[in-house]
Amino acid sequence: MPIVRYSSAGREEVPDELAVEEPLEIAIVHHARRRVAAITMRTPGRDGDLARGFLFTEGLLPAGFDLGDGAREQANSIEISWPDNLKLDLRPLDRHSYTSSSCGVCGKTSIEQVYQSLPFTESLRPWSVSVETLYLLPDRLRDAQQLFRRTGGIHAAGLFDTDGKLLHLAEDVGRHNALDKLIGNFYRLGALPLHGRVLVLSGRSSFELIQKAAMAGIGLVVSVGAPSSLAVELAEENGITLCGFCRPTSLNCYANPHRLIA
Repeated sequence: MPIVRYSSAGREEVPDELAVEEPLEIAIVHHARRRVAAITMRTPGRDGDLARGFLFTEGLLPAGFDLGDGAREQANSIEISWPDNLKLDLRPLDRHSYTSSSCGVCGKTSIEQVYQSLPFTESLRPWSVSVETLYLLPDRLRDAQQLFRRTGGIHAAGLFDTDGKLLHLAEDVGRHNALDKLIGNFYRLGALPLHGRVLVLSGRSSFELIQKAAMAGIGLVVSVGAPSSLAVELAEENGITLCGFCRPTSLNCYANPHRLIA
């Protein structure tokens, strides 16, 4: 789109590219009844992974269950055909009614609810990663962000191995959607849990992002920005190593530093 840019060089009309943001309705059809699970603002593309990731990390879709071709996509809508023999319980979505503000009163209840719904136990195999490797990951994530490079308005979630190799990247205008797309990709491939992997977030760490990481079995989360207090509490309770303010020469570890080698 054309914009007007002002700078010390003066005024000029130049073309610019914006990050696309459109609503996506995620609906479930079960026993011939259609119910809307969520409506989220997202960047179009990879809607199937987004829907799988969302339904799994919110505790509706069991781990390792193959939906097959039971999804129908239309303009800004994806409809999941839920198998009749698979129980459908939309109550986990009620969590959104009280966790969005991360209030102190509901914090412990939220953490306990997440803990009870985790499908994977923590890996018994000890593993670690050097902080020098972690220092490099935000820049590697940014270098791989094609949409961010073009628009400047996109969040990213990247999964790395302990040597710092990028395994998968997902981008979206929504931080939660980017992570759902990433987890949905590995859910579709039957590759969960993601033990021994490092999740890197382009922004801050919120409660819901750590909840989604816990659901996928991710044990180490690194963010460019700060975590919230409830995110730190959830990471502590679930054995997740949580780091923030990651820079080329420093980072802060807020929970479970035992996986870090200085």
